[in-house]
Amino acid sequence: MDLRLTDDQVLLRDTTARFIRESCDLVKVRDLSGEGRSADPAYLRQSAEIGWLANFVPEEFGGGSVSGDAVLDAVIIAEERGRALQPGPFVPMNVAAYALAGGGSDDRRAQLLPLLATGETIVTWALADKLGDWRPESGVRATLAGGTYVLSGTKGLVQDADIADWILVTAASDGGVLQFVVSTDAPGLSVRALDGLDLTRRLCEVQFDGVELPPAALVGGAEDASGLIDRQLQLALVLTVAESVGAMDELFRMTLEYAKARVAFGRSIGSFQAIKHLLADTSFLLEGSKAVAIAAARSVQAARANSSELSGIAKAFVGESGITLAQNCFQVFGGIGFTWEHDQHLFLRRLTTDAALYGDASWHRERLCASRGL
Repeated sequence: MDLRLTDDQVLLRDTTARFIRESCDLVKVRDLSGEGRSADPAYLRQSAEIGWLANFVPEEFGGGSVSGDAVLDAVIIAEERGRALQPGPFVPMNVAAYALAGGGSDDRRAQLLPLLATGETIVTWALADKLGDWRPESGVRATLAGGTYVLSGTKGLVQDADIADWILVTAASDGGVLQFVVSTDAPGLSVRALDGLDLTRRLCEVQFDGVELPPAALVGGAEDASGLIDRQLQLALVLTVAESVGAMDELFRMTLEYAKARVAFGRSIGSFQAIKHLLADTSFLLEGSKAVAIAAARSVQAARANSSELSGIAKAFVGESGITLAQNCFQVFGGIGFTWEHDQHLFLRRLTTDAALYGDASWHRERLCASRGL
């Protein structure tokens, strides 16, 4: 995406791309998926060394962003990750860092943020319920009893919860939506890994069976934390959109190369009018996705009044466009694109899953209409 990068951001992008090529290219991603594993701890620690997890961690806890624009820096990383379908909880860990920095207790901030920035602790975010409702009050309820909060219910589509040390979880309460950070070894908490379409990432279901938490576990205060959670969702949306755009861009590049190299009837197939039209339409989807992704990222970075709406619009548009782009690319590749050995299906799986994470197009359109009283 054309974010008009500074010199520091260009260095961040190039360093990120080089790290991915050397440590976790698509061959490695395939190996991990074949073994049923997500990112290993060494990969997370190495990625943390080049700043992937420090953007939203205050400097006093060992964090900081390259340019000072934390959202845009994270978006640059996310786009490069998407090109190579990187595993690991990059989005939820950055969301958790943002939430803890802005609303965590002093003890939790001092305990978790330094370790999160270095990749030594994995924190993921549990927002949706097990049926895929992304409203923060869905799935889990918190009850205050004798100065202790008790969590009961189930969250679904929680990324990499099976390797996480802590879970940031939203819950309904009598006073509004609350948010807690919970250790995965807390009594009453259980994690079940799910089989999913995306082979490059692991999604889980997390059960809370009377999990007891002290007030220090609150993130965002003991009153309604909806404002903080909405800003977290905006961040999750623009990062997921950036990963999707990176995947779309790489897949379209692969498709163009194939259209030029594949010869049929003595001509490259890209010279046939039907293929030209298909590629032109697909290019339009890609460029439109880049434009709306950039607009949303800049709006969230600047904390503008329309950032919630714009990030939802971007998620809806890119989610649908990504799936359509992948299907169009299948038409160009033909039969080879449907084989297990070809990388095409990995991109379709990733883009389809990205379209569902943090709310699909229909969910965001309904949310936008509701916000305007429609």
